[in-house]
Amino acid sequence: MPYVEILAPPAPPQSKASLAKSITDGLMSAFGVDAQTITLYFLPIAPCDYAHAGEMGPQGTGQRILLKVHAFRRSAAERRAAAAALTRSVCSAYGVPGTDVATYFLDREKDEVAHDSKLASD
Repeated sequence: MPYVEILAPPAPPQSKASLAKSITDGLMSAFGVDAQTITLYFLPIAPCDYAHAGEMGPQGTGQRILLKVHAFRRSAAERRAAAAALTRSVCSAYGVPGTDVATYFLDREKDEVAHDSKLASD
């Protein structure tokens, strides 16, 4: 743990490899974890219509790239550092502005995570 879901348009393999390295390095720095604890899931999404504030977005505009970070609770300072690192990584890999990147932290307590049927709290 942490696991990161990356919901973004398809990207070439070399871009995804670069992004994987950059996100892993950023989380290692921000959360003080080893690379072996970090897993990324690339969930490509097709361009789609979107709505915001009850209004449909203009056709042909970019869509937000969403990162969902599943991890044990961290301090606000650690989450802030992770958000900055992940946003920079996505902006570089996809050539998008930071305004097109959203990071959601889905914090978990150790008794809410199990690997091989054993709770992390055990």
